Amino acid sequence: MAKRLKQLLRYYQELVNQSFSPEEMTHYRDELLIQIQFFQHERLIHLIVTVLFALLTVLTLFAALFLEKLILLVLFLLFFVLLVPYIQHYYVLENGVQKLYEYYDRLN
Repeated sequence: MAKRLKQLLRYYQELVNQSFSPEEMTHYRDELLIQIQFFQHERLIHLIVTVLFALLTVLTLFAALFLEKLILLVLFLLFFVLLVPYIQHYYVLENGVQKLYEYYDRLN
């Protein structure tokens, strides 16, 4: 998904620097709006998953500290290892969608 977003950002970066007829501008703006909607949906899903993993990570850490069970500490580490890439991916999605908003504004 990040690769697709980066390709789309490059495409619109080149596109916004060109001049078009009003019809072409409307076409590109509508096309971009559809892409933004796809990425907004993706961003929402990843936000839900990231928040869930963050909650599970924190709850598992508290449980490991209070119950003093080694297996809970291992589970915490597994959740934490998964949480880091989720945060990184969500960061890329969020910044990419914000950039798409800027391109949409420039096409108006």
